[in-house]
Amino acid sequence: MGAPWEGPARDLLAELGTIALIDHHVHGAFRASPSEAAYGNALNEADTDPLPPGVDPFDSQVGFAIRRWCAPVLGLEPHATPDAYRARRAELGEAEVNRRFLTAAGVSDWLVDTGHRADDLLTPAQLATASGGRAHEVVRLEALAEQLVSADTPPQRYAAAFRSLLAERVRGAVAVKSVIAYRAGFDVDLTRPSDAVVARHAAAWARDAARAGSVRLTDPRLIAFGIHEAIELGLPLQLHVGLGDRDMDLRRSDPLLLTDFLRQPAVRRVPVLLLHCYPFERQAGYLAQAFRNVYLDVGLSVNFVGARSASLVARSLELAPFDKVLYSSDACGPADLHLLGARLWRRAIARVVGGFVAEGDWSAPDASRVVRMVARDNALRAYPRLSRSSG
Repeated sequence: MGAPWEGPARDLLAELGTIALIDHHVHGAFRASPSEAAYGNALNEADTDPLPPGVDPFDSQVGFAIRRWCAPVLGLEPHATPDAYRARRAELGEAEVNRRFLTAAGVSDWLVDTGHRADDLLTPAQLATASGGRAHEVVRLEALAEQLVSADTPPQRYAAAFRSLLAERVRGAVAVKSVIAYRAGFDVDLTRPSDAVVARHAAAWARDAARAGSVRLTDPRLIAFGIHEAIELGLPLQLHVGLGDRDMDLRRSDPLLLTDFLRQPAVRRVPVLLLHCYPFERQAGYLAQAFRNVYLDVGLSVNFVGARSASLVARSLELAPFDKVLYSSDACGPADLHLLGARLWRRAIARVVGGFVAEGDWSAPDASRVVRMVARDNALRAYPRLSRSSG
């Protein structure tokens, strides 16, 4: 590959600046200014403990990328010091920080997972207002189940109650999401359980929840039930894959473990969207080639590998058909990450695909068409309700 910013890459980056992205998986931005500790923890995806004294979260790929690409949006020089960056954020306040970063991201549509940290994050409507774009809900299936057990739903009524609640909640949503990778891993039975099996497992869950004082759903049979109920409604299914915090056993989130699930005829009738994927982006690419309903992104991962994001984006374009790759940021909390995901991804795909053009492997028109597909067109096809509302 030639120099990274010779003609084709430079031209593609300029073109991408005119394309409004569809961020097909994201969370809200902070409603109020976070503490220094909360902000720092948001820059470390895997460690769930508060960072110890003396550890600077900016000493990381994501931290360096924020200082380079986000600092100018706050009126600072690129590579501003961490102290200067923190002070400027605090001076502006979170509402202004959100407005600047969310509008600068150049996103027309946000697909927002509302099942995580709803109390301290902007709602989809608030995210849309702050960004000037549109926001669409993605319903998290485990959160619905936990709502039912918290309401002391009788086990014999659990299946019917879940169907009713799901039908109500997805009425205005564009997709559903499962975090089974966190709760049980993919190496479990993902066939559809009967209502009788569901009732038995719901009873056991209720007993365990009462004893432990927690309603966190970890039963793979109940999670599988929720997934199949959503599939029955024909909704696109998002699945967390790979990179996440240490509550998850990363080894059990390899998407190849989903192969039998993806072979099920009912599953093959709906889009299945593999989120994040790092370090399994090549496995996800294989599945996207093997199954016409499987899509992938490398969102979240792009932010956290920072200056190495071009190599990650390149791997996502190896085996996967180009109409199966989507853009996402999976930003959560600091709006810095909503902007950074868009900025790094645009630069990464322009550099990678521009390199193909520079070396004569691709034509410039094909490169332009592919980056537009990944930026927004593939999402419009994968999410039928989004296509109807966004055009």
